[in-house]
Amino acid sequence: MKVLIVGSGGREHAIAASVAKSPKVDKIYCAPGNAGIEGLAECIPVGAMEFNKITAFAKEKDIDLTIVGMDDPLVGGLVDQLESAGLRAFGPRKNAAILEGSKAFSKDLMKKYHIPTAEYETFDDPKAAEAYLENADFPVVLKADGLALGKGVLICQDLEEAKEGVKSIMLDKKFGSAGNKMVIEEFMTGREVSVLSFVDGKTIKTMTSAQDHKRALDGDEGPNTGGMGTFSPSPFYTEEVDEFCKKYIYQPTVDAMAAEGREFKGVIFFGLMLTKNGPKVLEYNARFGDPEAQVVLPRMKNDIIDVVQACIDGKLDEIDLQFEDNAAVCVVLASEGYPVKYEKGYVIRGLENFEGKEGYYCFHAGTKKTEEGIVTNGGRVLGITAKGRDLKEARSNAYQATQWVAFENKYMRNDIGKAIEEV
Repeated sequence: MKVLIVGSGGREHAIAASVAKSPKVDKIYCAPGNAGIEGLAECIPVGAMEFNKITAFAKEKDIDLTIVGMDDPLVGGLVDQLESAGLRAFGPRKNAAILEGSKAFSKDLMKKYHIPTAEYETFDDPKAAEAYLENADFPVVLKADGLALGKGVLICQDLEEAKEGVKSIMLDKKFGSAGNKMVIEEFMTGREVSVLSFVDGKTIKTMTSAQDHKRALDGDEGPNTGGMGTFSPSPFYTEEVDEFCKKYIYQPTVDAMAAEGREFKGVIFFGLMLTKNGPKVLEYNARFGDPEAQVVLPRMKNDIIDVVQACIDGKLDEIDLQFEDNAAVCVVLASEGYPVKYEKGYVIRGLENFEGKEGYYCFHAGTKKTEEGIVTNGGRVLGITAKGRDLKEARSNAYQATQWVAFENKYMRNDIGKAIEEV
């Protein structure tokens, strides 16, 4: 079969690597892809938001399955357009992708269906938001309602900082139209855990747990990023937590979406906070997390094509989803200055060191092929992932592998997964 993957980051490289392992797949295309994905797929110069071009290409090449990796095209309705053209696509339709596309929608859904989450209020008037903050308990969390590349969340310690946050989100439009509406919610404390899941509209099967590191600097300092690294599984995600979440969060979310006439097929990413009052939902995403996919997918035993087809056909209950009894750690190699200001176009050396290395992966995020070789082409450049018997071994292997590649202004956090050493 022929598969088309939509996207250009480390997540899509990890998806492509999983798809390439399937004996059912003869040919992989990626739109637009990157220099790393080119080793597995034929990359085509079509942007992820060019729906008409993607649909025309899929029809022309008789694509059997399109996997949409990115949030923007899902929220924009690419799956709907592909399906209306008679094509098979994996990912939620537009009316279900709103689970990620609107923070206000997802918070209201959780409130209506009694799914545990932080207390909150929603605002579309900055003056009303400021008035509410006058009597708020600090710290508080401000969230732009729409998509903001994982960066539209501000944690504010006092009133002055919060008012400045309202200004930057709603008036200065730091995150564009995503800030037309805003959610203000209580600040929760505890361990953060990410759980990805496959969903077929009624059945949900969770993947192995992971934990992301969003802040740019060691010690969780600096601005929020799209993710600086992650590890899987999380030792904080116990059987007890899993049982609670299955009963009160996972299945209730799938059922709530169905009850709202928004049947969800695809991947739901649950961002959880393990508070002293039990697990609560921080956020939903409507697709694989990035970089979470880079540690979860390499540990999946199943043929990804079987799982994806079962989700589309409503037969996920027939799949026995299995993961390896080991661990993986991903360390993101970024351009220094990310996410604020950074330079690109530097040649990357040492990529060949990953060839034939079992249990080691170099997922490309922001790279481009040029006459000089493969160069940096983004803030997050590579995701260096390694497996190990346990998290400590995987962490050691991943950091060792970060030394195999070099480029000018290479930057990484040095404490990815360090919290596991406290366990």
